[in-house]
Amino acid sequence: MFRKILIANRGEIACRVIKTAKRMGIQTVAVYSEADANSRHVRLADEAVCIGPAAAKESYLVIEHIIRAAQVTGAQAIHPGYGFLSENEAFCEACDKAGIVFIGPPVAAIHAMGSKSAAKSLMAEAHVPLTPGYHGDNQDPDYLKIQADDIGYPVLIKASAGGGGKGMRLVERAEDFKEALASCQREAVSAFGDQQVLVEKYLVRPRHIEIQVFGDQHQNYVYLFERDCSVQRRHQKVLEEAPAPHMDEQRRAAMGKAAVDAARAVGYVGAGTVEFIVNQDGTFYFMEMNTRLQVEHPVTEMITGLDLVEWQLRVAAGEPLPLKQEQLAIQGHAIEARIYAEDPDKGFLPSTGKLIHLRPPADTAHVRVDTGVEQGDAISPFYDPMIAKLIVWDKDRERALARMHQALAAYQVVGVANNIPFLLRLIATQSFAQADLDTSLIEREQASLFPEAQAIAAKPLFIAALAELSKQQHAAMQVAKQSAEPVSPWNSANAWRVNLPAQRELKFRFGDTLKTVQVTYTQQGYTLVVDDQQSAASVIAWDQGALTLVLDGSRIAATVVDLHQERHLFADEQVWVVHYVDPLQIVAEGAALQGGLIAPMPGKVIALLAEPNSQVEKGTPLLILEAMKMEHTIRAPAAGLLKAYRFAVGDQVSDGADLVEFEAIKA
Repeated sequence: MFRKILIANRGEIACRVIKTAKRMGIQTVAVYSEADANSRHVRLADEAVCIGPAAAKESYLVIEHIIRAAQVTGAQAIHPGYGFLSENEAFCEACDKAGIVFIGPPVAAIHAMGSKSAAKSLMAEAHVPLTPGYHGDNQDPDYLKIQADDIGYPVLIKASAGGGGKGMRLVERAEDFKEALASCQREAVSAFGDQQVLVEKYLVRPRHIEIQVFGDQHQNYVYLFERDCSVQRRHQKVLEEAPAPHMDEQRRAAMGKAAVDAARAVGYVGAGTVEFIVNQDGTFYFMEMNTRLQVEHPVTEMITGLDLVEWQLRVAAGEPLPLKQEQLAIQGHAIEARIYAEDPDKGFLPSTGKLIHLRPPADTAHVRVDTGVEQGDAISPFYDPMIAKLIVWDKDRERALARMHQALAAYQVVGVANNIPFLLRLIATQSFAQADLDTSLIEREQASLFPEAQAIAAKPLFIAALAELSKQQHAAMQVAKQSAEPVSPWNSANAWRVNLPAQRELKFRFGDTLKTVQVTYTQQGYTLVVDDQQSAASVIAWDQGALTLVLDGSRIAATVVDLHQERHLFADEQVWVVHYVDPLQIVAEGAALQGGLIAPMPGKVIALLAEPNSQVEKGTPLLILEAMKMEHTIRAPAAGLLKAYRFAVGDQVSDGADLVEFEAIKA
């Protein structure tokens, strides 16, 4: 077994590999960019080497820097994680030349599966079912459009070297094909350095099911059952589970055999995933093979009781597979949710910033959190905005789903926008609860996933008020302790007045609505009134935002986190964000950005799509912003005049930057 390994990755997967390596007594070397100097994976590793600036193409994607780091530290092997160089045959070759073991498949297998087009041809020879489509080398746009027309719309354009939903476009009409192709190719070049694409028939209401396979250097192969990854948005997985619902043993065996046949056809070694698109009638077609460990591998670990990273290390060290196919069995049901720093209400735009407050649910036999960040760390604009993977397990799907609801409800994040409330709504949809799964589930459930904003109830306002009162009282006590007259009424925060009831008002803004909570101090605590609702309240304990209170006889545990004037309230398995209106703060109302369109997130301008001083219609694409390896098109909000661009192609822009000078045409 290896004495020391280097992990050529970052974030949660680097931390995940380090965890297993430490358990096995293997020393670890982390690599990091300048932006990741204080990251969790750096803190956990035994050694760490800086490999370049923040941009991945100058650090995590520079093969020479990583090989040099392994040589300098004496690492015997390199674990690539997933993403970055994990499926890069040139990196695998460089490891071989340097005498360093690549913890993954051989170069030939990566080469065979690295091109989706070539892989499909190889799978056809191995008699693995294929989706109808064009997988050839002719990349002329006119020729590709002819192929798409022959296949019949809708079609899916996919980057041949792609993955993770990047470089992929659904085209439903012939007239949209070339624009979608150009965008797909630009994104493919940015993410993978290769603009080649393939075109396939888009199946209506398909499921996305993948098979975990393993091979060793002694020609032994097994499959570790399946994962259902159908719940996706923009072709990126959101929820994964194992085993797949409604999977009978006959179909499981057939898909497992097809996956093993695919692995055997390329002489595969190590962990790999064979992905299938599956019709509602159970027929399945090969999509691609990922020659690496997958993001969703924990659900397989939870239902098999195995450590797949340990298997990777043992196989790479030349050991045979630890178990044979007949020794493998499914135990229970597991579900994984990806916790992202993103705003679902703004088209899932990534969010960046410091994690002011981060409290995940505790790890137990039923709950697992794989993360690359801790409280105080930052989500940067340079990399994928994943905060963590939340994985739950129980004896069956119904109980696992209940575990997921409980764990998501307990997950607290403040500092960046996040998708936890969206995930809670998603697992509660009728489609997911009843396992009516397909890749368009999120689109089908739009109404329940994106409900209209509701007026805030009295209860969260009362909680916010009690937290504010407790905080102010605590601050007053600290001041009183330092005072020459600690019992002076001037050092009190109890609204004391001469010959008048002890009363005050607290104001909170929720969206565009201003709410006033009237507070009357009583011997038992407080009487709180908002609108026409009243509650008797008291605070049992307060500790830096952790609050135990009583409202009308009901005991409630809550957490209220301050972020500037925002108050993030966590209680009753819900979260609210209200704005505290400080009466001592002068707020300039009505100021608004005039004449411009602002950047919704930090990124780089990669294309200007309209001419300055030209009239454009509402919805006209104006420019393309690239951020976190994805393209975001900025469109005209109304018919008007595009006066000028404020940035050039290649410029980096900050969140909220004024991008263009635009004047709307008055109706």
